[in-house]
Amino acid sequence: MFDIGLPEIAIIALAAAVFFFGGEKLSDLARGLGRFTGEFKKGKAEMENEIKKVKDEFKSESDSIKINRTPEQKK
Repeated sequence: MFDIGLPEIAIIALAAAVFFFGGEKLSDLARGLGRFTGEFKKGKAEMENEIKKVKDEFKSESDSIKINRTPEQKK
């Protein structure tokens, strides 16, 4: 029926946002979205570092258990 692609939809959505919110309010919304994105990325990086740290600790603990086993326990 309508041959509208993603770029056309994006332009229509941007025009509607400017119409409803106004230019200044829209810039405040975009700034808030940028801050949220930055905080989200920072939190994601911290979570990845914590997971890697726990994984490394677990690996070192399991390696030390393997080294300290007696010959009877190795069977």
